[in-house]
Amino acid sequence: MSATLTAGSTRVRGLLGRVSMYRLVLASLGLLTLTALALAFAGLVVPDPLELVVSAVVLAAACVVTDLVAQSVLRMPRRLESSLITAAILLFVVRPTVEPLGLVGLVLAGVAASLSKYVLAWRGRHIFNPAATGAAVLTIVSVWAPDLGVSAWWVGSPWLAGAVLVLGVLLLARTDRLAVVAVFWVVAALVAFVRTTVQFQSAGFPVDVPAVLLQVAFSSPFLFLGAFMLSEPLTLPPRRRQQFVVALVVGVLAGWPIAVGDITLGQERALLIGNLVAFLFCLRAAVRLRLEGRRDLTPTVRELTFHAARSFSFSPGQYLELDVPHRRPDARGTRREFSIASAPEDLPTVRIAFKDGSQSSYKRALAEVPIGGTLAVTGVWGDFVLPSRPTSPVLLVAAGIGVTPFVSQLRHLAATGQRRDVVLVYVVSEASELAFRDDLAASGIPVVVFSRDEPRDLPGGWTWAGPDRVDAGALLRAVPDLAERAAYVSGPPRLISTLAPALAKAKSLTTDAFAGY
Repeated sequence: MSATLTAGSTRVRGLLGRVSMYRLVLASLGLLTLTALALAFAGLVVPDPLELVVSAVVLAAACVVTDLVAQSVLRMPRRLESSLITAAILLFVVRPTVEPLGLVGLVLAGVAASLSKYVLAWRGRHIFNPAATGAAVLTIVSVWAPDLGVSAWWVGSPWLAGAVLVLGVLLLARTDRLAVVAVFWVVAALVAFVRTTVQFQSAGFPVDVPAVLLQVAFSSPFLFLGAFMLSEPLTLPPRRRQQFVVALVVGVLAGWPIAVGDITLGQERALLIGNLVAFLFCLRAAVRLRLEGRRDLTPTVRELTFHAARSFSFSPGQYLELDVPHRRPDARGTRREFSIASAPEDLPTVRIAFKDGSQSSYKRALAEVPIGGTLAVTGVWGDFVLPSRPTSPVLLVAAGIGVTPFVSQLRHLAATGQRRDVVLVYVVSEASELAFRDDLAASGIPVVVFSRDEPRDLPGGWTWAGPDRVDAGALLRAVPDLAERAAYVSGPPRLISTLAPALAKAKSLTTDAFAGY
């Protein structure tokens, strides 16, 4: 991912990063539900208030009960938020009702959606979006029992478009998938525009281009489908280019539904096909890790060493998501993202590192995992990888624990015998916080250290830039040929914002911002 981030955008991402995706999505869907309820009282959306409330309760009960039973049988941790998210998405996808058979259909959709998380899963990953699965099952069954209802996608109301857009952008800013969903939305809208135009012309009607464009843009479910369903992390492939492929596939199929017998390949079925394409990209992404050791790298940085149950694929610079189930998790839930510190050549050994300052519920649970205990990696993601052209000069800028992905990259270069023009700028609060000194020294690259106090016994090729705080001017003085280099920055959004004027001079900029744990 290449981007130049502004101070405002980095602050927004930092604030959103303090809340788990589960709770952020649930809060967004809750606000959207309240908005829909207000519109229902005004008669501006399809369901009436009673249908909306009753359907929400029935869907929530079906999803929660199904998940609780499955989690008890499989001895998995409880995830109430996941159940409620699935129910809330289904509420906007299926037709709300108070008819007895229709409510049976809602129960069927909720049960199918929740069961798909366990039955249609592979190594910790959902193969298909649960809500899309539930809606598809309901539509298929309705061929024989039409009174049960079908997927309706009533969320595609122009009255809801504004709320969906605002809440969706917040979610996509948190996950950095705005570009992927934008590609989907543009493709789906263009394809839908062409389809509608062809249908009008075939019927002999004139085409009102502005009206058709507004119709497909804001009176269709594309915004909701992209922001709340396509963007689901567990059904997306790991690399950005792969995500764009999935976005294109889903966009085309959603924009021009295909009839398969008595069933139309509509929104949810289009997404399910995209999920299958994504699954083929990441068959080997999820794995279980056995904890083998802990060690302190600095007074505040701890390294964990794991043994992978099987080989898996990752590129140096990517990150994994580690699930540590525990009781009473904080607002960010039981999953966290960690850059991989080891190289692919180190497998089955996997190393991660983190700053051990805060006492979040997650860190306390991670500290209590015994040696020999196993944890699930739910996936590997990221495009924070070095240029494929080995002759490209590179600048690496790391703040504190942000050095971790660079350690993986440099270990990979050493293991494969590659020699590249690389300079590392390493920013730490104190000299004692220089982590992975041996790994970095073994790479043989020049390292410029920014710290309040002067480090002792620096390896050959390392220099201390002095006690001054790093800023754009200091970075340019330390790396005068910055304009000739592709810049990679890993650290808190605050650092990226501070260095933005200097980094704008680089040939390209790739960032790996994080908000802490």
